[in-house]
Amino acid sequence: MAKEVSEYRIYEVRCKDAMEEEGVRFAGIIDESGKLLAGGFKPGVSPLEKDKEKFNRFLDRVIEISLRQEHKGTLGELNYVACRRDKVVLVSFPFPISKHLLLVSAEPNVSIEKLAEKICKIFGDSKLFSEWDMKTSN
Repeated sequence: MAKEVSEYRIYEVRCKDAMEEEGVRFAGIIDESGKLLAGGFKPGVSPLEKDKEKFNRFLDRVIEISLRQEHKGTLGELNYVACRRDKVVLVSFPFPISKHLLLVSAEPNVSIEKLAEKICKIFGDSKLFSEWDMKTSN
């Protein structure tokens, strides 16, 4: 367990950085089984979906859509998937090598494009992060 915690340390740091962005409610790294590996809700923010079973079904759908590879050859790599609802904006960013994804939720007034650009900078600028993602895929 201690090894797993240290391996996900970079994810924790990046999720905390993402949570500092205006309007962000949640930033978390989720594995392909739906397990939260790092991150979580911003302090003082609670989930809008209180039913754990419904939330898990929602996560299953997000994971399925975000980690799909079937159109990669014709349409290119999937950068992110965004969804705007009345009460929240959801954006998922796949890490296809490790089969993890970053899920970010934000207030509904947030610009999806600006948020996605900021999140990509937070997660994309880390050489350590890229090396860790490559290391864990083996």
